[in-house]
Order: sequence, then structure tokens, then C-alpha cells
Amino acid sequence: MALDPAAAGLLKQMEEAGMPPLNEMAPADARVAAEGFIPLGGDGDDVGDISNRSVPGPHGDIPIRVYKPKGAAGALPCLVYFHGGGWVIGTPDTTEAICKAVAARANCIVVSVDYRLSPEHKFPVPLDDCFAATEWVAVNGAEIGVDKTRVAVGGDSAGGNLAAAVCLRARGNSFPNLRLQLLVYPVTDHSYATKSYADNGEGHLLTTDMMTWFWDHYLSTPEDGKNPFASPLRAATHDRLPPALVITAEYDPLRDEGEAYAHKLLDAGVPVTLTRYDGMIHAFWQMLAVFPQASRAADQAAGALRAAFA
Repeated sequence: MALDPAAAGLLKQMEEAGMPPLNEMAPADARVAAEGFIPLGGDGDDVGDISNRSVPGPHGDIPIRVYKPKGAAGALPCLVYFHGGGWVIGTPDTTEAICKAVAARANCIVVSVDYRLSPEHKFPVPLDDCFAATEWVAVNGAEIGVDKTRVAVGGDSAGGNLAAAVCLRARGNSFPNLRLQLLVYPVTDHSYATKSYADNGEGHLLTTDMMTWFWDHYLSTPEDGKNPFASPLRAATHDRLPPALVITAEYDPLRDEGEAYAHKLLDAGVPVTLTRYDGMIHAFWQMLAVFPQASRAADQAAGALRAAFA
């Protein structure tokens, strides 16, 4: 399918604005630049309550943002969500609109985790934070109105990588028992040798150079990229993992590794729904004010969550 006209228009506007690519910035400057995308999410759906708090973790307290749907009463299921940004950029602010949409449409609590970022905190520190936050919800979630028996994890891009890795770690620890993994164009392998990298590694928002920059900031050594908690595709086995909804974008360098991960799960007997959004670019998921496809993806995610929590 051809590149979606709205995506082509956005890319043209960015080119005309002359914004330098993130990989040519210092991480602190890239974080500020990433905030420029927040308005593209719009206001998001109405929710009943948004609150901030922190939970304990092995490297210190971890800030979380809790979204509750309107009319929340009694214990509700929960999606623990990890934002994207290559482990270097991003905050709960950058995914607020999509978190509100999922909370409202799935009638669940969403806990957005403000995990520590690289390069200040390299692998596995961001993963440690994400796992600790998930474990806290599974043990102490009643404090925020969560039904501790109905917890899922999800994330986009690097957040999808962290969600997949949290599931792998939970399997190894035999806790927590997660109902679903929502993986939106996830990073699954420290490699650039896919057709989608060859086809989409330039000119489609996320580039090969950016991903190299992200990985180099996240990992202490290239050897760390072989660790399945950094590259979930390389896990020895993928059985006994939670059911998955995997969403990819046609014009995304990460497309093929996300789809390869879905097939690894399927081959291991894990129930998976895999959907490629044709014509879309990386980051479309959080741009609800730009792409109708983002709203459709939010509806799909909400439906998968409702089914998993039923």
C-alpha cells in the first residue's frame, strides 16, 4: 500500500521545519524535541481520574501515572504501560493521549511507568524498573483500585521491547501471571538486517541511524544485545508466555522484527493476534489527532484487553 497521505504530509512538514534528527542531538536535547510530538496525540478520551505517585524499585523509587476510567467502581483490571523512545527519550506525557484512550475504551486502569532512561541508566536498569512496577501492581494494586488477578503489560517501540522482556522475566520467576502482552511495533532484536530496515530505514520518521544511536545508548557493550532480555527474539524458548496482540506499521524499520516475534510466539503455541497497519509509519499509535488508524488501533487494543480480562 502507498504511504498514507497524512503520514506523507507529516514527514514533509518535519523536513521543511529543518528539525535535526534525534541521533544528531545530545540525549537531553532529544528529550526536549520529543515533547514537540505531544500535541499530535490530541486531548485523548475523557477519563475519570489521573494521579501520580511512586512505587519502590531496586534502583530507587519509580514514578507512575495512574489513569482510571469514568465511573470506576470496585477493583478493575490494569494495563501496565511502558512508553517508547528508544530507552533514551519519552515520558508518560508523550503517551498520555493513548493511555487515556485505552483506559476509557477498555474500562481498565492504565499505569504508565516513568522508568529510568539511558544512557544515564543502561540495560538492564530500565527493565528492572518496568518489572518492579509490574510486580508492585500485581502485589499491591488494590491500593489504586486494581484487581491484582487481572494485569497485562504493554508498550510501544522500546516500550514494547520492555513489555516483552517483562513477560520473559515473569515466566522465569513464575510471577506475576500476566493476562496479555500488548506490543506495538516492538523492538525485539539488536540487529538491523531485515527487509523493513532496508526499505524503511530512511525517510520514514524512525531511521536506521536513530535506532543505532538508541541501541548504543541503551547497551553497555554490543554483547549485551545478545541477551534475550534486551533482544526478546533471541530467547531460547517462547512458550508459556502471555497471549499477545502485536501491532506493526508498514513503513517502519521495526516492522519485520515485530512480526518475527509474533511468529515466534505462535510457533511456541502462544495465542497471538498480529495486525499490520498499512500505510503507517513508526509512532502513528500515539498520534490520535493525526491518524484515524491510531484510534482504530486503540479500539483493537481495548478489545484485546477486555477479552483477556474477561
